[in-house]
Amino acid sequence: MKKMLTVLAIAVVIGSCAQAQTFTLKSKDLGGQLTNKQYANIMGFTGENQSPQLYWENVPAGTKSFAITVYDPDAPTGSGFWHWVIFNIPADVTELRSGAGDPGKNLAPAGAIQSNTDMGKPGFIGAAPPAGSAHRYIFTVYALSKKLDLEKDATPAFVGFNIHFATLAQASLIAYGQKQ
Repeated sequence: MKKMLTVLAIAVVIGSCAQAQTFTLKSKDLGGQLTNKQYANIMGFTGENQSPQLYWENVPAGTKSFAITVYDPDAPTGSGFWHWVIFNIPADVTELRSGAGDPGKNLAPAGAIQSNTDMGKPGFIGAAPPAGSAHRYIFTVYALSKKLDLEKDATPAFVGFNIHFATLAQASLIAYGQKQ
């Protein structure tokens, strides 16, 4: 009986360690709700249009680059709305600073490509949901098995297609935004 309890205890410890080592996305700027910093400054919003600080832990072995997307599946477009697409983030980078989504500030890591959003231009586009129920803003980091050989003006759908076939692991955060 004592031997069986010892084996069980070891299994629980090993299982707990395995769970603690999962690829995880975190943010010091995001909570459950977007702040004024992550809202757009268009369409009646007076936000700061600033991408949040993001960092990730427990990178999978074999990662050659990262990609990050921000997607609103609740946008009234029939296909959602891509607010940010950045790829070819070097494998040794595990954090993006607040504001890295503004191509003019040069805060994104060297070599990273900020591709077009659904607004037709690169960089982070803040939330601007219409009146009604809250929208989900899904921030996802992808650990990729390679760098993506894509042009900077690739569409979000084409970047997503390429991310799909190179993904080793992905981790997401969801924050909600709503027009008051």
